[in-house]
Amino acid sequence: MHLQTLRLPLEASGFAFVPAPAMRGALDDYGFGDWISFAQSWNDLGLDRYMADGGRYRRRRHAAFSVSAAAITRKPHQPHYQSRDYNPLNGGLERWFEPITAAMAGHPVLQAVLRLGHAVFDGLTPEQTRPPAWHVEVHQFRVEARTGQPGMPTPEGVHRDGVDWVLVLLVRRHNVASGTTNILDLARRPVGRFTLEEPLDTALVDDSRVFHGVTAIEPLDASAPGYRDVLVVTFRR
Repeated sequence: MHLQTLRLPLEASGFAFVPAPAMRGALDDYGFGDWISFAQSWNDLGLDRYMADGGRYRRRRHAAFSVSAAAITRKPHQPHYQSRDYNPLNGGLERWFEPITAAMAGHPVLQAVLRLGHAVFDGLTPEQTRPPAWHVEVHQFRVEARTGQPGMPTPEGVHRDGVDWVLVLLVRRHNVASGTTNILDLARRPVGRFTLEEPLDTALVDDSRVFHGVTAIEPLDASAPGYRDVLVVTFRR
């Protein structure tokens, strides 16, 4: 039941907004546990030093995995690369980010997300193009915002990632407004709009069918900084 709840809107529209209760129910089927320690790991991310806009508002860690129905295997640490066709701001170069820690790579929350993602995305991929194992990249992102210095979750604007499938899971929002996800079809016509507000609210995206982008965040309380923490997982054949 959980898989169909996630697959049906994704198959019909090329994207799905999954509210936290539904996502939690689906993840429980794959060994979800110890959320607090998982969320706290976002307090230990390195600065993203590759921002072509000069911004210092984004922190992240990165890891790559091979994911199949039989196994999840972490790959040797490697750079994240996007062509400028998909990321005109920061693409065209190898970006080496600090690795996701071993504790988080093996954490039951991340392992559950990877298993669930495989079950959803592999099942929606035609058998003739379904790989034996998927190349999966995992990103821990924190985007920070201060008064007069908004944080840009997608500084490249509305975009595609150059992968097959994308999962964006909200970990935490602290003292921020906006951060609204916009979905556009391939003709760049708006087809969806929602905001990840509660921990575990999730966006699922068929990268071959739609563009996605997130509006800038600003502090609700101008006297204090704010931030938005998300887990981004991409599946590529």
